[in-house]
Amino acid sequence: MKYARIIKLFAEKGHLTYEDAMDKFYNSDTYTIISEGVADMHCMSDEYLADELLLEFGMMHAPGTSLAFKK
Repeated sequence: MKYARIIKLFAEKGHLTYEDAMDKFYNSDTYTIISEGVADMHCMSDEYLADELLLEFGMMHAPGTSLAFKK
């Protein structure tokens, strides 16, 4: 299932427990957009969507900024 793969990547990249990652995912704007089929977000790669979650939760800076990942 796509959601499980996204949550797993989000947990790994964000150094979160699987439970915390799942809670954040299902309460995120990213999840809402994916589940409603807005802008074909559901077609994006799992890696891309995990990065979107990291951006949404302030765990990663946008590409092109001075730091890619927050410490």
